[in-house]
Amino acid sequence: MYVQDTIVAPATPPGAGAVAIIRLSGPAAIEILRSIWRPARADVLKPRHLYIGDIRDPSTGAAVDRALAVVMPAPRSLTGEDVAEVHCHGGPFLVRRILGLAKGCGARMAEAGEFSRRAFLNGRIDLTAAEAVADLVAARGESALTQALSHLSGALKERVAGLRERLIAIAAHLEAEIDFSDEDIALPSREEIAHRIAALRQDIAMLHDSFARGWLMRTGARAAIIGKPNAGKSSVLNLLLGVERAIVTPIPGTTRDVIEDTIHVGAYPLVIQDTAGLRSGADQIERIGIERTLAHAEEADVLIAVFDSSTALTSEDLRVIELCRGRTGVALLNKSDLPWAIDAIDLRAQGLAMPALRVSALRGDGFDALRQELAAMVDALAGGNRGDTVAISRERHRDALARALVALESAHRSTLCAMPPEIVAVDIGIAADALASISGQVTSEDVLDAIFREFCIGK
Repeated sequence: MYVQDTIVAPATPPGAGAVAIIRLSGPAAIEILRSIWRPARADVLKPRHLYIGDIRDPSTGAAVDRALAVVMPAPRSLTGEDVAEVHCHGGPFLVRRILGLAKGCGARMAEAGEFSRRAFLNGRIDLTAAEAVADLVAARGESALTQALSHLSGALKERVAGLRERLIAIAAHLEAEIDFSDEDIALPSREEIAHRIAALRQDIAMLHDSFARGWLMRTGARAAIIGKPNAGKSSVLNLLLGVERAIVTPIPGTTRDVIEDTIHVGAYPLVIQDTAGLRSGADQIERIGIERTLAHAEEADVLIAVFDSSTALTSEDLRVIELCRGRTGVALLNKSDLPWAIDAIDLRAQGLAMPALRVSALRGDGFDALRQELAAMVDALAGGNRGDTVAISRERHRDALARALVALESAHRSTLCAMPPEIVAVDIGIAADALASISGQVTSEDVLDAIFREFCIGK
């Protein structure tokens, strides 16, 4: 529930820094600022202008810090309420001190996402823009950043609004048929309405099916590097990352836990996980690492199976091949700088269907081809480039579009079966409400709680 009190929180990350920003929003925001901060010269604060002044303890008058301040009166502010900000020095103790002064004057600490939530409730942004704010903060690469900026600028909102307008137009024709069936008014035939519904359903399905691409742009795909001990898994990780992220030794079982980091392949981030080597006879700690390897391999979008091409296939290699059955991935015949004991033909003979590349993690041979192969695989997971710039990336969006598709399928059947227009209109209304829920025109408190819970404090 929206309580119109005044909230305060740091708008900058915790920890020491040159500058910290403390933000107030609510009916008493400007009054509280005036209680704890005094301008150095004039007492007139023009909106959206920064002024230098002193933070002071209202109870004692003691100086706390020299700081800048700005006021942004409602409704032209981040939240649509009166907003005030203090730009102080970035010491953690100092930030806590100023927050304490603000709370002593009547403000309360903001909850996660509460500033953005108030912006939504006051009509400053819609839900797609609010989610884009969170995505901007969490962006892990260029594709996530591009998509978040697109949603923040209203691309998804406009796309959904256009689809909903077409639904409303169909509903208007159905209402006219209901209300003026006895009048001599030219109305679309049932065949024409069915055609419009089918075309609209196709366009909604296209947006619904963009989820795989949007999800990968936002969160990245996951690739697990698997193989027996000393096959070169950690060296492969280090070469792909371009840094010494994992410890590499000739001792089997060095990697005992999952190590992960992110690279970019094509347009998408790829989270690569180096896992413990698969072997029997491991000690208790290594067995725990192997169990995690199996779990991560099961969850990964792509497998990178590493084989030591300088030795014959072992039972551990055969176990790796078994894990690769029916999965997307690439096999690496590592240590190609040494005399070969196995080739891709040997892997094929054991049932491995993945493409196989010869590489040398020691010299870096074959890694350009590996990056190209990974880029192609992730692009295929995303459905390829369909030339559509708008993609959804949240389960909430996909669920809403799925509800709209089900309702439109029912409306299409009812139209072709010459059902009364009232029946068709009900399904059209359900579809319209489903689309409206994406931007927040139709929503519930529980949905808002779920969306804004993932925000950080101060956003």
